[in-house]
Amino acid sequence: MRHSTVRAAMIYRHLVGGRDQEIADHVDRLIKKSKKAKKVQRPKKDREAPDSDKIN
Repeated sequence: MRHSTVRAAMIYRHLVGGRDQEIADHVDRLIKKSKKAKKVQRPKKDREAPDSDKIN
C-alpha cells in the first residue's frame, strides 16, 4: 500500500500490527472449541453399551 507520508504508513502499521495476532488467537480458540464439541458428541468404544442385541 502506498501512503502519502512515512508518518501515515507508520500509523497504519501500528494500528494493524496486533490485528494479525488477534485473528490467529480467535481462530485458535474456535478450533479448540470445535475439538471439544466433537469429543462430547462421539462416544468412545469403551464407553458404549454392551451389545445386547446380539444373539449368543
